[in-house]
Amino acid sequence: MDKQTDKKRIVVLDTETTGLNPQEGHRIIEIGCIELINRRLTGNSFHVYINPDRIIDDGAIAVHGITNQFLDDKPRFHQVVEDFIAFVKGAELIIHNAPFDVGFINHEFSLLDKGALIVTELCTVFDTLAFARKKHPGQRNSLDALCKRYGIDNSHRDLHGALLDAQILADVFLLMTGGQFSLLDESSSEPQQPDSHKKINQLSVHRQPLKITRCSTEELRAHEERLKAIKKDSGVCIWSAADL
Repeated sequence: MDKQTDKKRIVVLDTETTGLNPQEGHRIIEIGCIELINRRLTGNSFHVYINPDRIIDDGAIAVHGITNQFLDDKPRFHQVVEDFIAFVKGAELIIHNAPFDVGFINHEFSLLDKGALIVTELCTVFDTLAFARKKHPGQRNSLDALCKRYGIDNSHRDLHGALLDAQILADVFLLMTGGQFSLLDESSSEPQQPDSHKKINQLSVHRQPLKITRCSTEELRAHEERLKAIKKDSGVCIWSAADL
């Protein structure tokens, strides 16, 4: 795979584990990575399930749904580590609550015959949780809360999953740090200038006028209740006139 090292390469990463603390012997059981070049998704990804050779905590299974039976025939970390290193090396890692994932990866490295290899020797790390806490102080900044705040649909996320969460985090990262620029202009990663909107307008010049359907009183009331619920959960609702 050509990683285009002359361009800014980002890897959004998430892991699932057997428990909360690697110092208590807990291990990584899933790694999911999504690649971006100059803030655009490339379609390249790294995803693997890993046999941890230990029992998964019941509380962890409740979060991600991965069982020991499912992992019985999966490779060990030492069997996938070279591919993992090749994928992330030289990139900027985007991780939500980076100390957790980095701590687990470093622990896995420490169990191998690789000396004192650590994540920050391979790549830089950007913690979206730390960034969100500075950007939205005093508010909830979990991945679910950020999805609500930025209008990202994560309704398909019944359980945590490393690849799914990495895909969602990629959307959150792009919006939280300035949005996805130049969707129509593949040659530039700079914000669009006002004239560039003409390209978008030209797409709809020949369309027929859209039919307008007015909301009923009941639908408007339900809408207001939904906005109140969003504000209660996340502290702010970007669709509410009171929060504009």
